[in-house]
Amino acid sequence: MGTSPASPDELDRIEAQIDAYLARELRESEIMLAVDRAEPGLRRWYVRLKGEEKDFTTVWLTIHQRTLHYETYVLSAPEENHAQFYEHLLRRNLGFNGAAFAIGAEDGVFLRGQIPVDSVTDEELDRILGSLYAYVEQCFRPALHIAFESRVAAFAPKRDI
Repeated sequence: MGTSPASPDELDRIEAQIDAYLARELRESEIMLAVDRAEPGLRRWYVRLKGEEKDFTTVWLTIHQRTLHYETYVLSAPEENHAQFYEHLLRRNLGFNGAAFAIGAEDGVFLRGQIPVDSVTDEELDRILGSLYAYVEQCFRPALHIAFESRVAAFAPKRDI
């Protein structure tokens, strides 16, 4: 059985909780660079995080009637080594908690997940953002090297042997 739909008052409370959490983290966090809201009427946030392996990671948080959906774009569709690339991502999924790689628009690669709206807490928001950030940081460069091997090799420094 699924979670029952949240009432408008419950959704308002969760929205206010997420607003407060993100405002506090934006002030206190060194890696959270920006928080923006979607157009009025949508319960959606864009959270921009500063990375090391990938320059920036933007996490979208969206409240639905039953779930808080979260996702981040990782990289575009691979140009080469397709089987190796997708095998790499699927094997990485095994170690993830609450998120998984998925193919989205234009075959782009996303990390996505969701939790029931009645599970939204500051601790859970922290876990979601921290996990997505860590997963992107762990996976971005190896996936990039597989998916765009020829391009990456063209920019690699030449070594004398």
